[in-house]
Amino acid sequence: MKAYLIAVDGSEVDASREAAMRLFNEDKLLWLDLFDPDDETLTQLSGFLGIHPLATEDAQHFGQRPKIEDYDDFTQIVAYGVHSTTEPLVEVHCFYSQHYLVTVRKGDCAAFAAVRETVTRHGGKHPNRLMLLHRLLGELTDGFFPVLSEFDDQIDEIQDSILAKPTDQQLADLFTMKRWLIMVRKVITPQRDMIASLVSGVTELPGMTREIERYFRDLYDHLIRISDLVDSYRDLLTGSLDSYLSTVSNRLNQVTKQLTIIATIFLPLSFLTGFFGQNFGWMVQRLTSLGVFLGLGIGTEIAAVTGLLLLFRRRGWL
Repeated sequence: MKAYLIAVDGSEVDASREAAMRLFNEDKLLWLDLFDPDDETLTQLSGFLGIHPLATEDAQHFGQRPKIEDYDDFTQIVAYGVHSTTEPLVEVHCFYSQHYLVTVRKGDCAAFAAVRETVTRHGGKHPNRLMLLHRLLGELTDGFFPVLSEFDDQIDEIQDSILAKPTDQQLADLFTMKRWLIMVRKVITPQRDMIASLVSGVTELPGMTREIERYFRDLYDHLIRISDLVDSYRDLLTGSLDSYLSTVSNRLNQVTKQLTIIATIFLPLSFLTGFFGQNFGWMVQRLTSLGVFLGLGIGTEIAAVTGLLLLFRRRGWL
């Protein structure tokens, strides 16, 4: 298990249970970040911090929906971040009170390193735990923008390749991208509603002021933009899938038309060769000269093929 323990003066402390308890008792615990902790560690943590067993149970069983739960002594927030389009979303459980901020996660993304660097660089100038919570949620949210921008480029590339030559791999990539986008949409919408409940006053956080509330309103605006982007990309993927199916259907129609033209050209040839291939004595005795062979045997077949090709070209089939 990885753990990061930061005091209110911005210094990073050895993340042991004894150090965390000491900072908590001295009211100097700013942020404790736990990466993939075991159940025993979470139980010990909830014991000296006073975290409710229901909140601890949520942190032990990931896969929760983004939400905010108000307990007597602390507030539990479940939020999501992203690392890349090829990896699962990063689920983060935040336990916030005026005396500590604890985060529990199993995945990693750039948001945590960025926040730790900011806190340790500014030192004691950044002791506000609520602003630290906002910065963490903001970094998790803003991390979606570059990933979605890369996702947009992938959509453009796959659309161009579909128009050039549709393949089965492109269809598989489209379904993979659509599943990932649906997964993002499932967490962004409730995460947006969660922040909306904060800025509207439905849910209150200890230490919230009008100045800090402005920062959370800005975070809510970012989530709205991400939600709009997700909806736009979902429409683009649906359009790409329709383009794939239309392109494949058009190519199938082209092949069918070509095969039909070939079969139509050979139809009179089969008739003529079958007609002159009849073993009637009258035909064998009278159609004997070279001129008759060239005129009737070869000439009629050439005339039939030429007439059909001219007819197809006139109708725009060739």
